[in-house]
Amino acid sequence: MAFIKTILIILLIYFGLKFLLKLASPYIMRYIQKKAGQKFEDMFSHMQGAQPQQKKEGEITIDKIPKQKSGSKPVGEYVDFEEID
Repeated sequence: MAFIKTILIILLIYFGLKFLLKLASPYIMRYIQKKAGQKFEDMFSHMQGAQPQQKKEGEITIDKIPKQKSGSKPVGEYVDFEEID
């Protein structure tokens, strides 16, 4: 009898949680959507602030200085193979 009572309690908890989740899911989804929208707005406003100001015509700017190579390293000699018929 205790086994059947345990199974019934587990089923009651399972179906109760399933029912409550079905009722709460619109509110949970709305909360997730609102948080994602806030993160998107924050990232968008951050990216807008990071862009440089409008440049005047003819103005030159260098954003990145290329690394200078310190000589080329020998990788080996080139061998041209010929096809044999």
